Amino acid sequence: MDKIAVLIPCYNEEKTIEKVINDTKKALPDAVIYVYNNNSKDRTAEIAEKAGAIVRNEYMQGKGNVIRRMFREIDAECYVMVDGDDTYPMESAPEMCDKVLNHNADMVVGDRLSSTYFTENKRPFHNFGNSIVRSSINRLFKCDIRDIMTGFRAFSYEFVKTFPVLSKGFEIETEMTIHAVNNNMQIENVVIEYRDRPTGSESKLNTYSDGFKVLRTIMRLYRDYKPLGFFSAIAGILAILSIIFVIPVLNAYWQTGEVLRFPTLIVCCFVMLAAVQCFFAGITLASIVTNNRREFEMRLNSLHKDRVK
Repeated sequence: MDKIAVLIPCYNEEKTIEKVINDTKKALPDAVIYVYNNNSKDRTAEIAEKAGAIVRNEYMQGKGNVIRRMFREIDAECYVMVDGDDTYPMESAPEMCDKVLNHNADMVVGDRLSSTYFTENKRPFHNFGNSIVRSSINRLFKCDIRDIMTGFRAFSYEFVKTFPVLSKGFEIETEMTIHAVNNNMQIENVVIEYRDRPTGSESKLNTYSDGFKVLRTIMRLYRDYKPLGFFSAIAGILAILSIIFVIPVLNAYWQTGEVLRFPTLIVCCFVMLAAVQCFFAGITLASIVTNNRREFEMRLNSLHKDRVK
């Protein structure tokens, strides 16, 4: 088992990967550096190997698929994940590792948004999207994560080996954050400097399509992890609609003694029934989630004991 493993997912990063590897060696001289090449069409893999990294391949396209492969294959006491685009300063990596190795952190978030991100990043919609995602998750999951979409993080062994990777693309950062928050893992924030990509290096993130995927992922994970809140909200909306449309029917009945719009009454009854069903579905699923949390804690304890041995 490595003490510190640096994981670098890469797709067409020949312009920056050598510098990232060299910066990593200076910041973490004892770390083992792994570059996972994700079907790059340039010299990324060749340059990374010459620079001294261990190069492996993931042939299923997408950052989530790369991270699944990394987490499955590599055992380490501390993992540092960083993008290969040279936008993150590796000088912050020792502090992040220290929080994992000596202060029991399960996930350390490299917080760009509290420093230079909004001035360095030249894509305004990315700035807006990051703010929306951060505020949405912090409100829905009642947490205080300062940067949800950062690609610079450190993890404990327990986090990596219990994290079920479901996303295939850039939504993976959101999934990591919510997994840690929901399972009451220790999360630390380290403020880092952010620099925009150098000239000639292009982002693989599509502002609109990937942004919608992230928002959809948030809703999916909120449904999975907080089913009572999710289905109660749907139940509330259905109940309000049912009441709004049934009030005129009841007013007419009180005035005339007759039900003048039977179809509306019938639909309102079914909508209210659907609201009740949603509410009880939320209660049932919340019980299942609570039981899953208990099982997760047992697996976490077992994993920790095995690693100590």
